[in-house]
Amino acid sequence: MTSPTPPAEPTYADRVYRSPAGIAAGVLLLGLGLWLAGDAIVRGHGSAPWLALAGVICLVPLVFAFTLRPAVYANDDRLRVRNPFRTITLPWASVADVRSGYSSEVFDQGGKKYQLWSIPVSLRQRKRAARAQVRDAANDPYGRTSTAARADDEKSRLAPADRTIRELRELAERNGGREGAQGSPSVRWAYEVIAPVLVGAVLLVVLLAIG
Repeated sequence: MTSPTPPAEPTYADRVYRSPAGIAAGVLLLGLGLWLAGDAIVRGHGSAPWLALAGVICLVPLVFAFTLRPAVYANDDRLRVRNPFRTITLPWASVADVRSGYSSEVFDQGGKKYQLWSIPVSLRQRKRAARAQVRDAANDPYGRTSTAARADDEKSRLAPADRTIRELRELAERNGGREGAQGSPSVRWAYEVIAPVLVGAVLLVVLLAIG
């Protein structure tokens, strides 16, 4: 008699980390750029409409890649990092560390580093959080607050990027041993972004060359 198959470990929906400032900047730049390019295409003379069209083909994907595309997705099995020109998938067992210095980074077990574009580090926010922690410590010099409450408060006082990095590090530590979290990192290049950028750049060069 065969033993029953153990139930699969549940996998919950992805947590998504994006940069609100990056999204706002991307929407603003795309709106302004398309408005200017549209005006040049409709009202321009000579080669101006073609130059504007080539510029749109080249620059719109670039703006999208650096502002709207970056995101980090995390669930119980893996971390998926969507950067401007590639997407990196790292099962938690392959993650050695997640840290933030002047930028947010994840390291695999082989020591390879991948930058987290959607989690920018703000030194100003970090300094503000440090001042708040010093102020709280001065207000509670004898540690009367419970350990759990201090831990929760300390986490809430972290700069946003540092708080996100701590959450990702905790996910890596908690889920690295899961059956579904095993495997090696994989990288996929974003050809849907790279191809139009190259096409637009070639068109711009050709149009500028022929005057």
